Amino acid sequence: MSRNFSALMALAGFVAAMPSHAAADGKAIYQKNCAACHMATGKGIPGAFPALAGNTFVQGPAKDPAAVLLKGRGGMPDFSQSLTDGDIAAVLTYARSSWGNKAEGLSDKDVAALRTEISAELFSAGQLSNKH
Repeated sequence: MSRNFSALMALAGFVAAMPSHAAADGKAIYQKNCAACHMATGKGIPGAFPALAGNTFVQGPAKDPAAVLLKGRGGMPDFSQSLTDGDIAAVLTYARSSWGNKAEGLSDKDVAALRTEISAELFSAGQLSNKH
């Protein structure tokens, strides 16, 4: 029993030491919130939804696509109240490193700082928080 307890405590310590955005599954968040428009392949729908694959905006300064997720732009809804900072960091890290994209990820702390800087609404876990 003590061996199992020790293993459990080691696992708990490992999880606690992980960056908080690592706990969120960027691919799953993408599939749930983004793939309907930008497609599972990241290729988008020409003339309707831009491709994320090979997109220089997505691969540019992380602050720029993060601001779009927090404030919306054009037909893109804002996700400020429906995704946590960790979720936004995870999904952007996924998009910035998938489909041939080769950009650095970002942390939930990066997203939180940007949320404050641009006065984006805070995440709300309430039932009616998803505005899109």
